[in-house]
Amino acid sequence: MRRARRLRAVKTPAIGVPAKAANAGEPSSLPLAVLLQHCADAVRAVRGGESLHAALERCPGPARAGTQALSFHALRWLGSALAVRTLLAPRAPPPEVDALLLSALTLLWPGASAAYAEHTVVDQAVLAAKRQAPRSAAFVNAVLRRFLRERDALSAAALRDPAARFNHPLWWVERLTLDWPQHAMAILQRANQHPPMHLRINARRMTAPEYVARLAEQGIAALARGAQCVTLHEPCPVSRLPGFAQGEVSVQDAAAQLAAPLLLGHGLGPGSRVLDACAAPGGKTAHLLELADLDVTAVDRDGVRLQRVSQSLDRLGLRGRTLCADTADPHAWWDGTPFDAILLDAPCSASGIVRRHPDVRWLRRASDLEAMALTQDRLLDALWPLLRPDGRMLYATCSVFKCEGQDRIDAFLQRRHDAGVARRPASPGHLLPLPDNEPHTSRAAIASPGDGFYYALLEKLAV
Repeated sequence: MRRARRLRAVKTPAIGVPAKAANAGEPSSLPLAVLLQHCADAVRAVRGGESLHAALERCPGPARAGTQALSFHALRWLGSALAVRTLLAPRAPPPEVDALLLSALTLLWPGASAAYAEHTVVDQAVLAAKRQAPRSAAFVNAVLRRFLRERDALSAAALRDPAARFNHPLWWVERLTLDWPQHAMAILQRANQHPPMHLRINARRMTAPEYVARLAEQGIAALARGAQCVTLHEPCPVSRLPGFAQGEVSVQDAAAQLAAPLLLGHGLGPGSRVLDACAAPGGKTAHLLELADLDVTAVDRDGVRLQRVSQSLDRLGLRGRTLCADTADPHAWWDGTPFDAILLDAPCSASGIVRRHPDVRWLRRASDLEAMALTQDRLLDALWPLLRPDGRMLYATCSVFKCEGQDRIDAFLQRRHDAGVARRPASPGHLLPLPDNEPHTSRAAIASPGDGFYYALLEKLAV
């Protein structure tokens, strides 16, 4: 009997590891074949409709960071890989083999900046196939080697498919083109770039410039972007951030940090009642309490995610109430006392944060947008009566699709004669993840625009 070939430990660069990864920026000492096998499991799960986060939860701890890095890379280039695999093997292999093959092809795709030698990728992919599906090893080897031999011609042929050219489903490309004809291509390109790591400095502890100085003492380069926002030049694990455990700083995208100041812009007094609807995981809840002494109730129907709100408040030394309930059914949880302000961070497609969650583009369907719009309308209608006269509601979604932003507010204003758009502060509307939406002129800042968001600040009119 032939001995199984021993796996070689190939150092794995951190390809697109998110900022919160435990050992972001550090290579894994596990063999690439092992990580490719775990990556294939994750890619297969996403193609089957499961979120990448859930798939990675099953990954063994020592392999999770490296697997996450490979998975992010694979999902960013999945459209190209799928198109070229279809050319090389029109009849799809079994799902576990297909996922492994697709993962390897993304590492060989021209321009993907995978940082691996070609022979290493092929060798380790074949080793992974021998362990996972021995009969497919020769097939995997043949497909990958043919791709390398004919890469220019095969890539050119594959790129005739828009899903391969932009690495998003065709419906997504078409929707963006319809909504943003002048910006769609730039948005799609941005979605495949690594996101910046933005920090929110606890206003009760210090300012952004003061924290930048502390980071410099630790050898971490950063840029202050206002009183509370800091952008790191390179992502790093939160364990390296001074004062993180003590509640001095949190990780939050620059665009998401606009929510609390917008809602508080008209000057809510101490003790004002504020509802944070669909609050989990709690970044905006904490930001509100960092900026003012408010009576905040954070409501979310997901009890597990709601625990993260409480954990975040505890770390930051803040006080607020959390309530596990269906936000759209206030009769089941509201005490009848009107709120002075409401933050509705509505469920959406998450199309604006796809560079941080590259699985989203492959999980969503065009029909999901219609269902999301119905949910957003239902939440707006259900929560508006909870607002006192002259009170304000901030409607927010992390989406770049107009049907989840301006279209929803236009429809709501048609339904409600006691609702209007607040004049001060002005509503930002749609924020695209592009430098054009960056309010700073620093080149370092322009290189790190925030995520895609939509904000509308509404006020309740006297009728």
